[in-house]
Amino acid sequence: MLPKSKKVWGWALYDWGNSAFATTVMAGFFPIFFKQYWSFGADVNLSTARLGFGNSMASLFVALMAPILGAIADRGSAKKKFLTLFAYMGVLSTASLFMIEKGEWELAIFVYACGIVGFCGGNVFYDSLLPDVAAENEMDFCSSFGFSLGYLGGGLLFLVNVLMTLMPETFGLPDAATAVRYSFLSVAVWWGVFTVFILVWVPEESEGKKLTLGVIREGFLQLYETFQKVRQLKTVLLFLLAYWFYIDGVDTIIRMAVDYGISLGFESKDLIVALLVVQFVGFPAAIVFGILGEKWGVRKSIYLAIFIYMAITVWGAMITSKNEFYILAVAIGLVQGGIQALSRSFFARLIPKGQSAEYFGFYNMLGKFAAIIGPTLMGVVGLAARNLLMPASPTQEQIHAVGQLSARYSIASVILLFIIGAVLFYFVDEEKGRDAALQLNK
Repeated sequence: MLPKSKKVWGWALYDWGNSAFATTVMAGFFPIFFKQYWSFGADVNLSTARLGFGNSMASLFVALMAPILGAIADRGSAKKKFLTLFAYMGVLSTASLFMIEKGEWELAIFVYACGIVGFCGGNVFYDSLLPDVAAENEMDFCSSFGFSLGYLGGGLLFLVNVLMTLMPETFGLPDAATAVRYSFLSVAVWWGVFTVFILVWVPEESEGKKLTLGVIREGFLQLYETFQKVRQLKTVLLFLLAYWFYIDGVDTIIRMAVDYGISLGFESKDLIVALLVVQFVGFPAAIVFGILGEKWGVRKSIYLAIFIYMAITVWGAMITSKNEFYILAVAIGLVQGGIQALSRSFFARLIPKGQSAEYFGFYNMLGKFAAIIGPTLMGVVGLAARNLLMPASPTQEQIHAVGQLSARYSIASVILLFIIGAVLFYFVDEEKGRDAALQLNK
């Protein structure tokens, strides 16, 4: 079942385009290329610290600015204007990676951070256009359709980019390093071209107001007023708290899966295959979850995804072979897009009409702050398990065995985030949230 509306296609095709940055650049090539090419000769731990700092600073900037920019965009009907600004900032930054020479790690991390700001900032305004694109009874499917096209589009280009690096001579390239640089350029073109559809095909409610200093001042006042309405928005706040915990679990698994696989001794090519599996399974699965949300209910569908993630964390702590790792990737692909898509559409129903960019600014702010608790929890549990299990004067075999076992305990600990998120989500009253949103619209 495919949507017939041009504006839904235009909106979803943005996800098709910008997901290439998430797969090829963020998850795939940049971390490896940064270590082996731009930080060539540097200590491994030092290059990791540099990369982590760049990621953190970019995410923190977007997290702090998203609600403010969202409020301004609401007042000035400027969601598409801000989307254009951030999207093409990301496009230009990604294209610029092609020109950075070997050893120029400072420039590489700066340009990459600008790309992350563009990617994350653009998503704030992309998400906020959902109420302009779909009626309330269509939001679940529309949101899921966007995620599904993102998985497919990002996965297809990533597959091509992987083939380019494995067989550079087939593509007329001299070596794998050149192939990676051309991959960055291909992502920029892909993202830039498919952004045009959302700008042309998607209307914005009350479009046409000028973005003036007065409107910017009104945006800051609107943000202040929102903080004053906390008592009326407790359903929204409770959902955001529940979302923070369970999406922290989701993001922790996304970010730490490769590191966990390496700690178990899997090869990098196995991990790339697993990443591709997640992308292509996620394409149909996200659509299925959208239909499930409409037929069975969004709340039940989100709970289904949370419970599957609980099973994934338990099973993941026990896997021993790369084939099991692939099956785990299939399981993650089945629910990853679904829980993200339905959470977005569920939230869209709770917020006041006309303030979607501001509220999605808060929503994306928590998304950026997610994966803070999870990795810390994994680190603490893993370190504690290692200290408790490590014998005095251990052999190399014992060190290796204890290291693997402590890694298993650490990944299993993530289940706590899903349990807390599920309990908090139980107390979210969707009807009260809608009523509060309607009162604020009057």
